[in-house]
Amino acid sequence: MLQNVAAVLLDGVHPFELGVVCEVFGIDRSDEDLPKYDFAVVSAEGPALSTHVGGLSVSTPYGLDRLEEADLITVPAGSDYARREYPPELLAALRRAVDRGARVLSVCSGVFVLGAAGLLDGRRCAVHWHHAEELARQYPTVAVSPDVLYVDEDPVITSAGTAAGIDACLHIVRKEQGPEVANKIARRMVVPPHRDGGQAQYIERPLPRSSCDTVGEVLAWMEQHLDEEVTVDQLAARAHMSPRTFARRFQQETGTTPYRWILRQRVLLAQRLLEATDETMDSIAWRTGFGTAAALRHQFVRALGTTPHAYRRTFRGPDAVPAA
Repeated sequence: MLQNVAAVLLDGVHPFELGVVCEVFGIDRSDEDLPKYDFAVVSAEGPALSTHVGGLSVSTPYGLDRLEEADLITVPAGSDYARREYPPELLAALRRAVDRGARVLSVCSGVFVLGAAGLLDGRRCAVHWHHAEELARQYPTVAVSPDVLYVDEDPVITSAGTAAGIDACLHIVRKEQGPEVANKIARRMVVPPHRDGGQAQYIERPLPRSSCDTVGEVLAWMEQHLDEEVTVDQLAARAHMSPRTFARRFQQETGTTPYRWILRQRVLLAQRLLEATDETMDSIAWRTGFGTAAALRHQFVRALGTTPHAYRRTFRGPDAVPAA
């Protein structure tokens, strides 16, 4: 049973990510018939810690010995966590916790602490998309998933940036104490008890144009004609190459195929139109070359893990113009 929870902090901790953990596990809601957790904020680097917010610091009387009794240890994000070294005593305490059956949860860049402790080896993990490449570089045995909100590889739970920490915390509550408890806490926090989709919908991914010496002009033309159906043969003729040579050069210079490249560009255009215009789904489908709203929805869900309607509500609010 989840009863004892600790949030372990390092210098430069991010207050919001710490606040997420405190909001879910640190508030006494027993008067609403909700669990009361034995919660403590623990310092791994002395009684007073700085934050990345100017003038704001955190002090606590609890040291690393408090982790020895925790059922769940949370590691909120902090500044430069991807590049700093961590106290060996902290890493050892995290390993002991997992060995005795406790869970550990990272929020955003807190995942680098778990990596340094060796707790990610051979596991799949979530991380903010901004840190995905660096995490994969530092820990090549880890299966990094930059397109999900959280990953539960019990007893190691990892979450992506900021608000995804809420999702992961509520997931743990739901797992341990049931959906009714998680839903009540979410309602008090005025957040959804479970969010659909993943990080992909929040990532800006303009496709690289560098080093496209041979196919650069064709790429520019493709960007201006996303609403048209084109074949490799037609693109190759525009580049004055054979289809086979064009396909090979395209892969070498863009890292993908013509079909995947234009599909991604169409999704990016659909994202911009959903964010900035009141156009209907049929109109957006036509302008982006998907043809029908059903085809747009299918490819949008495949690429981003959410529907065009949900995406528009996320970025424009609940009063977004509905599709005709």
